[in-house]
Amino acid sequence: MTRIVALDPGARRIGVAVSDPLGITAQPYGTLDATAHDLDQQLGDLVREVAAELIIVGLPVGLKGTEGPAAREARAFAQRVGEATGLPVKLHDERLTTVTAERVLLEAGLRRERRRAARDRVAAAVLLQSYLDGTA
Repeated sequence: MTRIVALDPGARRIGVAVSDPLGITAQPYGTLDATAHDLDQQLGDLVREVAAELIIVGLPVGLKGTEGPAAREARAFAQRVGEATGLPVKLHDERLTTVTAERVLLEAGLRRERRRAARDRVAAAVLLQSYLDGTA
C-alpha cells in the first residue's frame, strides 16, 4: 500500500492531489504557492505528511504531442521536486486536465470564485486519476 502525490505546477499555484493507499482513486488535496521561498520544505513536509512513495508531475504537452517551454519548465520542476523530497518523480501528460477540472466544477454548480479556488487541486486529481487508470 503506497500513496502517490500528484503536482500540477502553474506559475502561481501548484495543485496537489493524493491517491488512496491502494492507488485506486485520486482526491484533491490542496494547493501550494509556486513562488514561496520555502517551497522545497513544503514539498518535503507534504510527502512525509501523506506518507507518499511516488510523485507525479504534470507535463504540459501540446495537442499534437509536442513539448514547448512549459514542458521544459515542468521537467526542471520535476527534478527540483525529486531533489527536495528524495522520492522518485514521474512526468505524466496533463493535456486538458484544467479543462476537465473546470467542466467538473461547472457541473457541480460552483460559482466563479469557488471554481478558481478549487481548479488547481481538482486538475491535480484529474492528472493523478489519469496516471492511476493508465497503470492498472
